[in-house]
Amino acid sequence: MASGKELLILGLLCMLGKCFPECDLGLTSKGRECVDMDECQDQPCGNYTKCINTHGSFYCQCQSGFKNIKGQTKFTLDGQCKDINECTDFDNICGPAANCSNLIGSFKCICHSGYTNATSSSGNCTDIDECSEAEKQKEDLCGRKGTCKNTNGSYWCECSKGYTNYGYNRIPCSELKCDSFSGEGKPAPLLGGLADILFMMRNNCLTLSNPSTSGESKTDGEAQLEKLFTATEDILSLGQLHSSEDVSGLLVTLENAIMLIGPQLKDNRTKIETTETDAEIAVQRGKTPPTGPIHLANENAALDTDWTTAAGTGSYPGFAMAALLSYKNLEISANRSFDELTGHEKNGVDPSSYQISSRVVSVVVSNPSTQNLSRSVNITLKHLKAKRESPQVGYICAFWTEKGVWSTDGCYQQQSNATHTVCTCEHLSSFAVLMALYPIEHTFGLELVTKIGLTISLLCLILCILTFKFCRSIQGTRTTIHLHLCICLFMADLIFLAGISRTEPVGGCRFVAAMLHFFFLGVFTWMLLEGVQLYRMVVLVFNATIRPLYLYLAGYGLPLIILIISAISRPDGYGTDQYCWLSLKDGLIWSFFGPVCFIIILNVFFFIVTVWKLAQKFTSLNPDLSKLHKIKAFTVTAIAQICILGLMWVFGAFMFDEGSTAIAYIFTILNSLQGALVFIMHCLLSKQVRDEYAHFLSCICTPQKKRYSDFSSTNPSSSQSQGSRSGQHTGESQI
Repeated sequence: MASGKELLILGLLCMLGKCFPECDLGLTSKGRECVDMDECQDQPCGNYTKCINTHGSFYCQCQSGFKNIKGQTKFTLDGQCKDINECTDFDNICGPAANCSNLIGSFKCICHSGYTNATSSSGNCTDIDECSEAEKQKEDLCGRKGTCKNTNGSYWCECSKGYTNYGYNRIPCSELKCDSFSGEGKPAPLLGGLADILFMMRNNCLTLSNPSTSGESKTDGEAQLEKLFTATEDILSLGQLHSSEDVSGLLVTLENAIMLIGPQLKDNRTKIETTETDAEIAVQRGKTPPTGPIHLANENAALDTDWTTAAGTGSYPGFAMAALLSYKNLEISANRSFDELTGHEKNGVDPSSYQISSRVVSVVVSNPSTQNLSRSVNITLKHLKAKRESPQVGYICAFWTEKGVWSTDGCYQQQSNATHTVCTCEHLSSFAVLMALYPIEHTFGLELVTKIGLTISLLCLILCILTFKFCRSIQGTRTTIHLHLCICLFMADLIFLAGISRTEPVGGCRFVAAMLHFFFLGVFTWMLLEGVQLYRMVVLVFNATIRPLYLYLAGYGLPLIILIISAISRPDGYGTDQYCWLSLKDGLIWSFFGPVCFIIILNVFFFIVTVWKLAQKFTSLNPDLSKLHKIKAFTVTAIAQICILGLMWVFGAFMFDEGSTAIAYIFTILNSLQGALVFIMHCLLSKQVRDEYAHFLSCICTPQKKRYSDFSSTNPSSSQSQGSRSGQHTGESQI
């Protein structure tokens, strides 16, 4: 109750017309009345709520999809509502054919694949008849030989006999070619291990072509792959590949087997490694062809391509596959058959000089048109041995053909270094890097050294021949040997200078090679006779000479016999594309190096015995020192001579094989200086020959009135008696 003072104030205000009533909580005065106040205008309830106004008050309720945290239906506090998770709070709210996805204040039903519904919040998902939809859109779901069968939420393809979907029932039916594993029509009898692989793969193929009524294959791709590489390991480890037909049979069989097994694999990437093979297989499945890059790699090789190339542009079978298979020891069996490498012989490379320089790899894709790819593929191959870059060493990319030989058509070297080569190929098969040993390019300097040196050598040999033929004071068995040695060396150098590089015509080149073979063998044969003569001079006291007929039969007969046998057994081995010399193919070169090595070894034996006997004679009681010193000098020059000639052909062997420019220069210099060295050792270092030269020059430079007959008749008896006495003691002349 108001006090007296308050009533007095209220009375005065009412007299002034400003009298207001006192309203309760939740009401507000309006004139002289109390009316309801709308508290909801200030949004007192917070998020996810709705405010309900009442007379003199209000209350809050949660919106649909939300609930009060305390379970109250009416409340006045802020922040009391939280989202209801319909997916967990209500059992199977979307039905069995959909997945529930909770939303803020609501939820969404997502139908399983093969189902559809009208509203996202409804669980009424109904089956889609894919077969009917595909028929309406003229889409072939199961392929030409497949029948579409609708199921609840899906469909499956029923394949005709001879067709399969590899156990994945929603991909089109593909034709199987089980006859490729029959082994019939092979050019050679099958290997035992290869026949086992063909039998296993044929059974697998026949099983796929007769699927069960459920549409599921009874095969296991992973198990089949393991059996395949186990059988392959047995073939490679036992070394059963003895011919190019065997190699072709294995490669083709493995490529066909991977084509059959790959689509059966469960994982998108499968790797398998054995002691003989290393493989990686990638598979992609779907209604549309996959796109994007593909990179497959192992320790020895890498493949870079894309899924468009792997799948091809033809009918899409519902999957795409790419595989890289590396053989760890197959290059041993395939290191042959380079006859198809046309175009490289024309660049001066003998096919016999090629060798495999990487692991053999096979690339397999599901694209049926692998012989004409829309895009090139890159294959990186690691070299078996790192070899420094050199002008004489080159690498080319080759593939194994159906004929069982290597070829380069459609494969190009993109880049190469000492350890790897990148090959770009327009078709797919089995590949390897071949190392080519290019011939040495004859520079101007090398040709100049050859011409000048051999010209000097020929002039010196002419002087030697004239000296040994007409110098009477030195005639004897050794002089005869030296004469014919110089004749053989002169003919060999002359033919070498004139015809070693004249490879056309072929018949002429073969004749040049045969003559070089004969005369160079003759040089070493006459050196062997010199060793025999030295041995006889030391061991035999009397009759150490050898009849000239026997010398001729041995000196020219042995080289002729070797030449005839070689020409009959390997007639095509005389003359190559680069030189008119013996071919390195099939070992014909050993018809020269074999006898040369034998002669050198035999001469070394004679020289050792000669030196040993000389040492004994020097220590005897009454040695003939003059005779022993002569034989000693003969032995030293003979040893020096065989060292020079033998050393030349040591470098010659490397030059004609895979020599460098430095070796070529050494061989050329030694070859050019042979005649000069023979002239120095056997003529200029001999006192008797120098005296003859001095006498001859004095006759030319100091004109005399004597006739030529006077020169020849001067003191003949003394000269002849001296030579006769020398021959009696040593069986040899003073030289």
